Amino acid sequence: MATKLRDSNADLRELKLVITEVLATALADALSELGIAVASSEIHLERPAHREHGDWSSNVALVMSKQAGRKPRDLAVDLVKVLESMPAEQIQTLEVAGPGFVNFYLSNQWLHDVLTEVVSRGESAYARSEIGNGQSINLEFVSANPTGPLHAGGGRWGAYGDSLARIFRRCGYETFTEYYVNDRGLQTELFGASLLARRNDAELPEGGYAGEYVVEWASEMPDDADPVTWGCERALADVQESLASMNVAFDHWASEKALVKSGAMETAIEALRAGGWVDDRDGATWLRTSTFGDEKDRVLVKSDGEPTYFVPDIAYHKQKFGRGNLVIDVLGADHHGYVPRMSAALQMLGHEASSYEAIIGQNVTLVRDGKEIKLSKRTGTMVEVRELIEAVGPDVARFAYLLQSIDTRQTIDIDVLSSQANENPVYYVQYAYARIASVGREANKRGVTRNPLSEIDPTLLTHERELELLRALSTLPDTIEIAARDRAPHKISTWIRELAAVFHGFYHDCPVLRSDVESDLQQARLWLVESARIGFSIGLDRSPLIFYPTLPKLVHEASCSSEGSLSTTSPQSMGRLCLFTMKTIFGRVVEKP
Repeated sequence: MATKLRDSNADLRELKLVITEVLATALADALSELGIAVASSEIHLERPAHREHGDWSSNVALVMSKQAGRKPRDLAVDLVKVLESMPAEQIQTLEVAGPGFVNFYLSNQWLHDVLTEVVSRGESAYARSEIGNGQSINLEFVSANPTGPLHAGGGRWGAYGDSLARIFRRCGYETFTEYYVNDRGLQTELFGASLLARRNDAELPEGGYAGEYVVEWASEMPDDADPVTWGCERALADVQESLASMNVAFDHWASEKALVKSGAMETAIEALRAGGWVDDRDGATWLRTSTFGDEKDRVLVKSDGEPTYFVPDIAYHKQKFGRGNLVIDVLGADHHGYVPRMSAALQMLGHEASSYEAIIGQNVTLVRDGKEIKLSKRTGTMVEVRELIEAVGPDVARFAYLLQSIDTRQTIDIDVLSSQANENPVYYVQYAYARIASVGREANKRGVTRNPLSEIDPTLLTHERELELLRALSTLPDTIEIAARDRAPHKISTWIRELAAVFHGFYHDCPVLRSDVESDLQQARLWLVESARIGFSIGLDRSPLIFYPTLPKLVHEASCSSEGSLSTTSPQSMGRLCLFTMKTIFGRVVEKP
């Protein structure tokens, strides 16, 4: 009789915890047999970087060797011998590697449990972590001056920050995002004066803004408008449009002008002075940031009575702690010197050094026809994000920004992103997603329905392509937690690309609906396709790699639903969806499905 999967309504535990607890307990028992006492909770397990090193690995022999008075590798060898004499159904084979690591190769049973875990928990619950429960994060990113279009680097920080916020929320952190609008000061005054000069066909002020966008916007400015206020609003609207097109949103847009008007600067200085951190010397007001590791003390108020830019920044960060216990800034590449002085000021205000983080993002180089794009026509001074968005589409632009770590300089080749080839990572992922949709479409066409989860036999999934797909899905919970811990959304993008690769292999070697596929195996593979869809859906939302707002919903409708019906979308609609997916993901949408 076929082995059945446990009921999907069962109270399931996170599979990662089940496996690691089993392995840690086995190691603790084996150590006990060798006369070494250690609690299973103290034994560390991790996934090896390379599949050939097993499914899980432990360094416990290296950690306990000194206490045991033995060489790590000798202790590991004896551990494996004891473990092999105490067989566990989850463990297939063991090996000793390197200086004393114990590597575990697990049986197929735990992978079949992965299938249960994924489809039973679904998009809303699978790979959802609780590591951030009870903690709140305030995340500020982009915050470009409202004096022109957003540059290409700003687009990268927007994609990064929004994705990081989604990852934090998936891990249980209460997350609040914001954009700080520097709507006062010399640069906004120069920008307003430049708009006025262009509108009146007058000479630009010294140091003014000379891009074509200034001429364009000046022609829109009403005669009775205040050029500074109107200019900031117009620039901010342009930035918001670019970011919104990439699905980047903020919970709060903070105005520097409003902050200053509220008296927050004076309140911050008073608090710093009350703490004994402020000195008056040489006619100026100084903050002793060097006490906390800054290279020198910083001026708060100049000798002419004008506050430096540092004062509103301190006041703003002071307010942000009311919106999060951990404050994180995503800053541009030229802000390294800013971090120690801000950290010092916040510690003076009573915050722990660990409650403030700054992530320094590196800039982006765009390449077309093998040549670097040095300037955008509209700006004349820098490359704006629209250069990329208009070339490949906002969705693909976002994906491209998330392909590598934010702290490395990035080069984006527009020609590669515009090609329909496997070298294009966006195409590769979208093609996998389209193939999932095609299974649902074809099943609907043939009248094939999917049986309840509890009635399928997962042990039929023994092909290496099937197992690799389940292995990839099993790593998603860890990947999301690591991405949150390391502030690294690109790890999710890498996982999605890996999932796409193993799904392509499965699709090629493991037919689902072909006439010679046994019915029971077909049912198991249909559920495996559904588990892949769930994995993609979670990963795409976290990055998010959502290329078109309705695409995940349509693909979900087209693939297997938990109710057993394989499609609520007509074959004609699915045909248009796949055509849309393959032909328009690289540029502006020309035909909605």
